[in-house]
Amino acid sequence: MKQNESYPVTKPDEQWQHDLSPEAYRVLRKHGTERAGTSPLDAEKRQGIFECAGCGQPLFASDAKFDSGTGWPSFFKPLEGAVGTHEDRSFFMRRTEVHCSRCGGHLGHVFPDGPAPTGQRYCMNGVALRFEPKRS
Repeated sequence: MKQNESYPVTKPDEQWQHDLSPEAYRVLRKHGTERAGTSPLDAEKRQGIFECAGCGQPLFASDAKFDSGTGWPSFFKPLEGAVGTHEDRSFFMRRTEVHCSRCGGHLGHVFPDGPAPTGQRYCMNGVALRFEPKRS
């Protein structure tokens, strides 16, 4: 979420705090990071869609998920138009932050060490996502 950038879904901060769990609020709205290995979504193997926990926007298809061994849900590509990125220079590092293109919620970071076909690793905070299994 870039400062002074507007998104289709906006809420006052108090509403975000009410609507999200404390951990989801800390990650999505305050750019936090969950501890590695704490999200059950890292082990999720069913077919379906990973959505933004803040606004419900579909972000990643399950067929783009892979086990990166990092302890966070990882994907090699997002759904078209689902995420935005910008340079993150916090903690004396240069990384590419990933946010939801609809609500601006912080999702995680993308790194250039993922598998083919994209070579990208979208390393996402599981608490920033929710999983919607494919209906049969």
